Amino acid sequence: MGLITVTGAPGARHEETARLIAQRLGFELISETRLAALIEEEFAPAGSLPERVYPELMTSIVARLATQHHLVVSADGAELALPEFPGLLRVYIVAPESRRVGVLMVEHRLDRPAARELLHKLEAEEKLRRRRRFGRGLRRMENFDLVINTERLEPEEAAEIVAAAATNRGIIEQGLLSPAAEAHLQFQVRLKLSRYGIAPAGKLTLKPRRFSHPSEEIFANLLDFYRVAWEYEPRTFPLQWDKHGNVIESFTPDFYLPQFDLYVELTTMKQSLVTKKNRKIKLLRQIYPDINIQVFYQKDFENLIFKYGLTRPPANPPSRPASGGARSSTPEPAASTTR
Repeated sequence: MGLITVTGAPGARHEETARLIAQRLGFELISETRLAALIEEEFAPAGSLPERVYPELMTSIVARLATQHHLVVSADGAELALPEFPGLLRVYIVAPESRRVGVLMVEHRLDRPAARELLHKLEAEEKLRRRRRFGRGLRRMENFDLVINTERLEPEEAAEIVAAAATNRGIIEQGLLSPAAEAHLQFQVRLKLSRYGIAPAGKLTLKPRRFSHPSEEIFANLLDFYRVAWEYEPRTFPLQWDKHGNVIESFTPDFYLPQFDLYVELTTMKQSLVTKKNRKIKLLRQIYPDINIQVFYQKDFENLIFKYGLTRPPANPPSRPASGGARSSTPEPAASTTR
């Protein structure tokens, strides 16, 4: 896919250069303003989200759009947020302070001292914003493939240089981002965002006030991200009764996914307890043969989740409240059993 990031110092006219590059190459332009609007539409207003998740939010938006268009992204920090995309050309526009002050004088109708003061304010705000979002306030030139000094160049000339570089790199010929590549990127992003409970707008489930284990909350957040409706511990299944018909043993699966008519049980317990749980699940299948249930074990959860950087849940989960069913705790994906 063709992806060109264009960033620059305040007053360097990099936004205008990005617009001209997009026009020249026929790419879709994603400006800072448009990116913020897309993040708000997909997730939540930018001001309500933690600054440190901005790289993941940017990656999610750009990955979705990159399956449909070649892109020029003119948003601060794009060179850091989008390092894994194929066909990437990272451009940085620089200019001496005197020229950037002159640009601000024209754009904001200021005298030179006021324009210089505005420039320094914008630079300080940008540095603080980058530190909050990316963990570093200053740019590193090694993060860019092409640096253009516009002291003697107009945006049209800079755009021509970038277009020539993109053509020579053959980034257009690489085609758009494949659905499989997009799905891989989205999955990594959503795993990272899940630790903050961030999901797309319009999610189908309201999370309960309390989970029995942190891993259950992570799993619920992942379901929210994929917009899969879920219910938490919605049903307890009696497994054994005494001679008077009183229930003496029962089992409560962690989640129910109504869309798939599937119960999900998560476990990161030690093996001795897993064996006991497996006995209950086997009994459940015998008594309720029409119930679909899938079990995800600790190794599966770690392989699929922790390798993407999520925090490991505590080794000893909190004890279940007395009102809970006979079950244990926690997380997630990949292996398992059904019916």
